[in-house]
Amino acid sequence: MQRFVHKGVGIAFIDVPPHQGDGPVVLAIHGFASNHSVNWVGPQWVRSLTHAGYRVIAMDNRGHGQSDKLYDAAAYDTRLMADDAAGLLEHLDVRTAGVIGYSMGARIAAFLAVLRPDLVASLALGGLGIHLIDGVGLPQSIAAAMEAERLEDVADPMGRMFRAFAMSTKSDLKALAACIRGSRQVLTPRETGQILAPTIICVGTNDPIAGDPHALARHIPGAKAFDIEGRDHNLAVGDRTHREAVIKHFNETLK
Repeated sequence: MQRFVHKGVGIAFIDVPPHQGDGPVVLAIHGFASNHSVNWVGPQWVRSLTHAGYRVIAMDNRGHGQSDKLYDAAAYDTRLMADDAAGLLEHLDVRTAGVIGYSMGARIAAFLAVLRPDLVASLALGGLGIHLIDGVGLPQSIAAAMEAERLEDVADPMGRMFRAFAMSTKSDLKALAACIRGSRQVLTPRETGQILAPTIICVGTNDPIAGDPHALARHIPGAKAFDIEGRDHNLAVGDRTHREAVIKHFNETLK
């Protein structure tokens, strides 16, 4: 792990070169309650991308993994987290990159594409469809699940699922409660239409959290949707067909 400080917030990241030679950069942004390792290393994304010829930079979002933990909900505004991603690329002197995000990470990636289009050469959104515009996917009630004294005290099924996941990743539950309260921004249809990077949107066919990827694709010029067959929100991230579709997209738009 490496680390840099961006506007007072310490951000941890890995920077993995291509398996052979030099290649384009892919920045990977993980989802809520996850971290770079759980989202991108374990499910073989880093291995697959580096073997396909890409340099992979994968960050721990603020409040997650080995990055700084913050407890003010306002510190998790999606625009601030997108600025962390931009700051990381600038810290590494990367002028343009392919960007992949999953769930909350896809929201951050989309905001990055709107706010800093100069940095985003190609975009892959996973686990997030039309809820980028018309809702935030994860309910704010998850914050209460993070703050419950014990897992057994959480009655809401989705809250219990995310609390158990957060415990499995050894996350800071108080920081995650602030994050789920603070990172609820959406893009307007007009803003989404300003995403000019070639975009693929990948969502599991059994994922009610993300929203329809085809509906979102209609708002982004030239975007395409990919259905991850038979997968829910948790299983779609590591699906082989998901990886293959994204790598094909990057091969067509970055090389």
